[in-house]
Amino acid sequence: MVLILTHADITAALAMISPDTIIDAVEAAHADLSRGAAAQPARAPAHVPGSTAVLVPMTAALPHTAGVKLLADVPANAAAGRPVQQSAIVVADPVTGACEAFLDGAAITRHRTAATSAVATRHLARTGSRVLGLVGAGAQARAHLAALRRVRPIDHVIVWSRREATAARFAEEMSEPQLRVDVAATPRDAVRHADILCTLTPARVPVVRGAWFPEGLHVNAVGAPPRPDHREVDTEAVTRSRLILDSVYTATHESGAILIPLAEGALTADDLTTELGDVVRGGEPGRTGDREITFFNSVGLPIQDLAAARLVLDTARAHGLGTAIDTTGVASPAYTA
Repeated sequence: MVLILTHADITAALAMISPDTIIDAVEAAHADLSRGAAAQPARAPAHVPGSTAVLVPMTAALPHTAGVKLLADVPANAAAGRPVQQSAIVVADPVTGACEAFLDGAAITRHRTAATSAVATRHLARTGSRVLGLVGAGAQARAHLAALRRVRPIDHVIVWSRREATAARFAEEMSEPQLRVDVAATPRDAVRHADILCTLTPARVPVVRGAWFPEGLHVNAVGAPPRPDHREVDTEAVTRSRLILDSVYTATHESGAILIPLAEGALTADDLTTELGDVVRGGEPGRTGDREITFFNSVGLPIQDLAAARLVLDTARAHGLGTAIDTTGVASPAYTA
């Protein structure tokens, strides 16, 4: 039987899972990848003929789960009010190869992305970091705030968005007695006083400049689509920083934040050797000093999706969520554990 989990099913399951559990699962997946206990083949994006759309198959196998996520990046959707990025995840049993589940990818992607930034922040940000700068105020900003508060004592957020009303709504909704949220007039204002910065916009050209970075800053660069000519940060942002990549291969094939400085000669291959999993398992150091600027380049990996999807699938099964389908026959009314 294949379990079909809708967005509503997944949201219900995620509400039962501690954010710490997701963070730890993603951290373990990166360590497994670094030590060779997980497999993640190079992905080959397919450009849709006659369109700007790209389909990206993302396959991974972890010790406890395996599968593939299909990401569709469709810029034309923005004009029609549809999501630019959509995804679906197929989970397979790593022992038998049987298809276990089919999941909508939106909520899982949001939570695993924030969890990955939390892993990077746990290993790279200064221990006492309290001020979080957010460039972008959408769903990822909310997820990142929740996740990063699990690993650092954040009590002040400075948020900027292209739409002032969006940032104001974020500040109104997220503020609480233990958390001050201020709206920045410019992206520079969200950067220059931050201990931790998350860039969370679908920018094609830089909105953040490395010249603005204060000493000791940790950056999670997250939002730019996985395309070689898109980036949220300029070249100085990466040349001023110690770079940690989610995957060297992925960054050097799909990340404009890395590929553009490489083409300019501002970076070399010697600057691009450290992956997050290497830091997690202790093969490479984390932060080496309070004045160091650290920069985590997050493109997004299927090991993250599969680690989070396994938690969601197990929780859904335990609580009778989803619809089970015999793909050789007809649907069952509901899944029963």
